[in-house]
Amino acid sequence: MAQHYNRGFIVAITLIATLGGLLFGYDTAVISGAEQSLQKYITADYNSFIHGVTVSSALIGCVIGGLLSGRIAAAFGRKRSLQLAALLLMVSAFLSAYPELIFFEVGESGLALLIMFNIYRIIGGIGVGLASAVSPMFISEMAPSGIRGRLVSWNQFAIIFGMLVVYFVNYAITFGQSDLWIDDMGWRYMFASEAVPALVFFVLLFMVPETPRHLTLNDEEDKALTVLNRIYRSPSHAKKILANIKSTKDGQSEQKTPLFTFGKKVIIIGIMISFFQQFIGINVALYYAPRIFADLGAGANASMVQTVVMGLVNVIFTLVAIMYVDKFGRKPLLIIGSTGMAVGMLGVSTLAGFGIIGISTLIFIVIYTASFMMSWGPIAWVLLSEIFPNRVRSSAMAIAVAVQWLANFTITSFYPFMMEISGAMTYGFYALMCFLSGLFVWKFVPETKGKTLEELEELWVKG
Repeated sequence: MAQHYNRGFIVAITLIATLGGLLFGYDTAVISGAEQSLQKYITADYNSFIHGVTVSSALIGCVIGGLLSGRIAAAFGRKRSLQLAALLLMVSAFLSAYPELIFFEVGESGLALLIMFNIYRIIGGIGVGLASAVSPMFISEMAPSGIRGRLVSWNQFAIIFGMLVVYFVNYAITFGQSDLWIDDMGWRYMFASEAVPALVFFVLLFMVPETPRHLTLNDEEDKALTVLNRIYRSPSHAKKILANIKSTKDGQSEQKTPLFTFGKKVIIIGIMISFFQQFIGINVALYYAPRIFADLGAGANASMVQTVVMGLVNVIFTLVAIMYVDKFGRKPLLIIGSTGMAVGMLGVSTLAGFGIIGISTLIFIVIYTASFMMSWGPIAWVLLSEIFPNRVRSSAMAIAVAVQWLANFTITSFYPFMMEISGAMTYGFYALMCFLSGLFVWKFVPETKGKTLEELEELWVKG
């Protein structure tokens, strides 16, 4: 049967939107190459706590960007919100690279410079928080229902790919250079490099239209129909989709619709999806991978090799999710993923408790990571982008994304402290969270495969 949508157009706008995910990953990981140089240049006169806050200050911006994303996306649209995110990331890239540019002399240090550097990183974090909410929202509102899960899942792949790209960029910048040059100039090039994909993203967004859902909710139905005619091959089908979207307006604009118009349940489910995606411990595994392997007995070189193995697992199993999310559905993959993650973390916890270190530890961590990447990694974003009704999607998504960044900050901050108490207990806690995440999905999360966003809204209207 012939496709009822214009595949080339859908793929093109999805690839452009996923650059928001790539910048999400890029900005999150760029600090890894510059961290030691920052300790010598920016935070040399301060303790490890101040250094840690400086390294993670972008997360503060991510929370702010997540919270603001709803109002911005409702007021200015999805497309312009993404362009704003790109501009913020460009500004942050240049000013983080040269924090002395406006107020200081190069080589000058002190508390004022430290504060300004953190402000510049927070600006970038606001861009990341905004993009992390709006990119999957944009894709979801554009995508035909039959391939929506697959298209939104590409955003998670872009996040991972962005992390991978920045590792190679950092390596290319430092290759053959002395430590002195890296500490003087190399770290600046690392931050400045982010301006390139941010500029490309900003320019390419001029080529994509606003989403038909946002246009319809703002009484621009002619423009919405024009976009729908570009998405679908059949004019009659495009008119049918427009009629379905109009039926959800109910006389209220997106900006003025109360958050709990469709009840508290849908909002709580979205918040809990964000909570579990972080409290199952994946960012601990990603951020602290070399330390985890070193703590478990691997040497420095071996721990880096094992981290690379995890990176490959991330890519391969994210592709698995992309292939099967619209075939098997969201719930089955999430429950399978939760089960696999629980097995992986329980295995690591047991081995840590008995002091057993070896290839078996790596196997269990790979099981855990692979299970996450084929389930909670991409599919949590798919669900968040589609379960909220049209009129509250931007505001509800903002709450869910802000919770996700807060949970990210909390779980990664407490990891070293928990490990000081007990490694077995720490990994056992993550295993428990994995089990509870699967139970939560089984009991409370509806299946969304193959349904239009307007059909999904009926779930909460009836409720």
